[in-house]
Amino acid sequence: MPNIKSVKKDVIRSRKNNLRNRSAKSTMKTFIKKATTAIAAGDVAAITPILSQTVSVIDKTAKRGIIHKNAAARRKSRLMKRAAAVATGTATA
Repeated sequence: MPNIKSVKKDVIRSRKNNLRNRSAKSTMKTFIKKATTAIAAGDVAAITPILSQTVSVIDKTAKRGIIHKNAAARRKSRLMKRAAAVATGTATA
């Protein structure tokens, strides 16, 4: 533990931010998993609302700077690509 007061505060702040960021990433991953499961099931009606929520959570995570904006775009793109494949009936994954 550091001796300087401001550095002690920095350590505390860093730990809080780390906890919040881990929680946000975990939430995002959970939503991605739900969407992937729905896509794998192939139920087109169930995919749309889950996908909408997932995209929203991914966007919020990127907006807060927890993940990079390009990483968010990549995750959304991959999900949309899978969902579109299921919707058109060309899904193999």
